[in-house]
Formats: sequence, structure tokens, C-alpha cells
Amino acid sequence: MIGGLRGAVAARSPGVVLVDVGGVVYEVSVSLQAYARIPPEGARVALDVVTHVREDAIVLFGFLDPAEKTLFNWLRAVSGVGPRLSLNILSGIPAEDLHAALGAGDVARLCRIPGIGKKTAERLVVELRERSQQPLPGTAQPERRDGMREEALSALVNLGYRRSEAERVLAEVGPEMPLEEAIREALRRFAR
Repeated sequence: MIGGLRGAVAARSPGVVLVDVGGVVYEVSVSLQAYARIPPEGARVALDVVTHVREDAIVLFGFLDPAEKTLFNWLRAVSGVGPRLSLNILSGIPAEDLHAALGAGDVARLCRIPGIGKKTAERLVVELRERSQQPLPGTAQPERRDGMREEALSALVNLGYRRSEAERVLAEVGPEMPLEEAIREALRRFAR
């Protein structure tokens, strides 16, 4: 298996980069987000690679940062989502935004990605929400206030609101608000 490539960019086009490694040129599929950051032809590039073996082909998927590679591996493990759709998802949304959308259960944001319908978006949230609570490798994570968020969530559930609705409203309110203000703002939004 090929785990990474270090070499010169031989050619590039949207979604594909050819990397010359000591005279052997590898074709690597990349997301459009990564393609935008690939250096010009002749420049050196370092890609982390996921090797996908099928009956009829060996396909290399390349990543410039570990966060995108991690999300790619999470996505392709979801039922009905293969490596091509995973790369399409990563082309339609930056890795950090995808991570946040999965963590918040933001189905509407996921549906705005070309090729992702409501059922697929819901499946992604169901299967990856818990995983997306952990930080992505190689990214600076904001200070987490999970304890306060859980307290606010518990308070709203104890007041009779469904957990899923309370989570959605708290995600809209934002994590930077103090506990009491977050609960008050959530109650205001429920009252509308």
C-alpha cells in the first residue's frame, strides 16, 4: 500500500494531480479544496495517500493535511458512501466546516454539498456525529465548553423539550455564550 508521496508536480487539473517520484509518475485524485492549494507544475509536493484497491483498478487519493484524510476515512466507512462520494463531499466543503456540521447535526448544511441528498446527509450525521466530537488531527481546536453545553442541554430537556430540538437550538445559540444566557436565548427561540 502507498501511504504517501513526495515529489514534483508533473501536471495538475481539477481533482487530479500527477506526482513525479524519482521518475515514476503517480496519478492521485484530490478534492477541489486540496487542488486549490496544490503548488504549480515543477514544484515539490508532499501528499498523504489512501490507496483504494478494486477488482479493476488501484486508485490513489491524496491529501495535503491530516484533517482532510481523517474525514475522508470516516466518510468512506459510512454505509453507501464510497471513496468517490467522500472526495466529492470534501470538494464541496472545507474539512473544518464539515467537521463542525457533522458535530452539530447540521443536515441542511450537508444538503448544500452537490451530490448529497437529505437521506445521505442524515445518515452521515447519525453515523459520524459522535466521532466528530473529537478534534481533528492537525487543526487548532477552539476551547471546548462541552460541560456547560451539556448542562444547558440537560436544563432544556428537563423543561420538556426534545433532546434533538434542544441540541439544534443550542448549536444556533453558539458555544461562546455563558450558561445562563445560552438557556435564556434558547428559551426565547423556543417561544417564537
